[in-house]
Amino acid sequence: MNRYPRDFRGHGPNPPDARWPGGAKIAVSLVLNYEEGGENNLLHGDAQSEAFLSDIAGAAPWPGMRHWNMESIYDYGARAGFWRLHRLFTERGLPVTIYGVTSALARNPEQVAAMKEAGWEIASHGLKWVDHRDMTEQEEARQIAESFRLHEEVVGAPPQGWYTGRCSMNTVRLTAETRRLAWISDTYDDDLPYWLDCGDHDQLVIPYTLEANDMRFATAPGYITGEQFFQYLKDSFDTLYAEGVEGRAKMFSIGLHNRLIGRPGKIAGLKRFLDYAQSHTGVWFPRRIDIAEHWRKAHPPKRFDRPSRMPRETFVARFGSIFEHSPWIADRAWALELGPAHDCATGLHNALARIFRSASPEERLGVLKAHPDLAGKLAQAKRLTAESTAEQASAALDALTDEERATFQRLNAEYVARHGFPFIIAVRDNTKDSILRAFQTRIANDTATELATACAQVERIAQLRLKDILP
Repeated sequence: MNRYPRDFRGHGPNPPDARWPGGAKIAVSLVLNYEEGGENNLLHGDAQSEAFLSDIAGAAPWPGMRHWNMESIYDYGARAGFWRLHRLFTERGLPVTIYGVTSALARNPEQVAAMKEAGWEIASHGLKWVDHRDMTEQEEARQIAESFRLHEEVVGAPPQGWYTGRCSMNTVRLTAETRRLAWISDTYDDDLPYWLDCGDHDQLVIPYTLEANDMRFATAPGYITGEQFFQYLKDSFDTLYAEGVEGRAKMFSIGLHNRLIGRPGKIAGLKRFLDYAQSHTGVWFPRRIDIAEHWRKAHPPKRFDRPSRMPRETFVARFGSIFEHSPWIADRAWALELGPAHDCATGLHNALARIFRSASPEERLGVLKAHPDLAGKLAQAKRLTAESTAEQASAALDALTDEERATFQRLNAEYVARHGFPFIIAVRDNTKDSILRAFQTRIANDTATELATACAQVERIAQLRLKDILP
C-alpha cells in the first residue's frame, strides 16, 4: 500500500466546539518543564555535558568533561527559579502541569513535595533530558518503561501524561502503545486536542508549543526582554480569545522552564501576562489532565473505517459505485499515495476524481454512458443502483405524471441522439423544474461543452455520495 502517514487535515475546516467548562472562551495551559538534574552530564552516565536551553550563547557539548557554568545555570532553575515560579502560581491559585524528567524528579525531592502539595499535575518528560533521535526503538521503549517505574516510585503515582520533547520518530507511537496515558503532547500541530487512531485504540493528543515558550530566550530568533515575551503571549491570547467569543474556543499552551523564566527580568513579562489574562472573564486555567478528562467526556473518540487503511478488495467494494458502474476508478485510486487527508469525503473525492480526470477519453465516455436516463425505462423497471434510485427520488422523479414522464423520455432521446451519452445532472442540487429547464437548455449546446459539463456533474454526484458515508 502506497500510504502517506502525515495528517494535514486534523479537525478539518469546521473544528468542534471545545465546550470548555463554564462556557470559557479559552483554555490556558501553563506547563513548567522540570529538567534540572536530568540533563546531559558525566555524573548521569552521559558522554558529554549539556548544551541545550541555557543562557550560554553558542554552547556546545564538552565530550568527556563536566561543564561547571552549564551545571550552575541548571542548578539555578532548581534552587531559585522553581521557588519563584511556585510562589507566583500558588499565590494566584493557578494550577500547573509539570513536565518532569523522571531522573530529575528523583534528584529534587523538596520540589516534588511542593508540586504535590500545590495539587499540580506531574506528567512525564522522559527518563532523561537527552535526545532520543538516535536511540534504537528497543532502547527508547526500555527508557519509557523505566520512566514509568521510577516516576511512580518517586511521585507515588504513575504519570497520566507524557511529553518527551527531544523525541524520535518512534516516540509518539511508543508512548501511545503503553496504553497507560490519558494524554500525550509530543506534537505541535493544532490548537485543540484530538484523538490519534492507533489501530486498535485511540490515544488523546494535547498539542504543545515551541513558540509561546520561554525556550526562545535561549534560541534564535528569540526573546531578549520579559516585555517581548509578554507581548507575544498577549497577542496569542487576544487572537484565541476573540475566536472563543465567536464560538470557536481553543487551547493556549504556554511552555516554561525554571532556569529561564525563573530569572527576575524574564518572569516580569510572565507576571504581566497573567495579570492581563486574569483580568478577562471566561478564561479557564486547567492542568492538562483536566483538559484530557473534559475532552474525553465532551468529545469521545468516534471510530470509522478509514479508506486509507482498507485492503484493496474492501476499498473497491465500498467505493466502487461512487462513480456509476465504474469500479475501476476506485481500484486505481487505491494505488495512489493515500493518507489521513483522504479519510474524509473531500479527500477521497479528490483521489477518485484524479483517476476519472486522467482516464482516457474512451474510459471517461464509458463512465458517462454508465449513468441511467433520468426517469427512464430502468427507473420504471426498478433496475437503478441504490444511489441513483435515492437521488432521483430526492427530486420526485419517481412520482411523475404520465405527461411529465413522456417529456423526460422525449428529452432523453433527443439528448442522447445529439451528444451520444445520457443527460447527467446532480439531481440532489436541483428540483424537478430546474432539471427540466437545464435539460431544455443544454440539449442545444455543442457536444464538447456538454462533455465537460457532464463530467463536472459526474464529479459532483460522486462528491455528494461520499458525503453520505464519510466525515
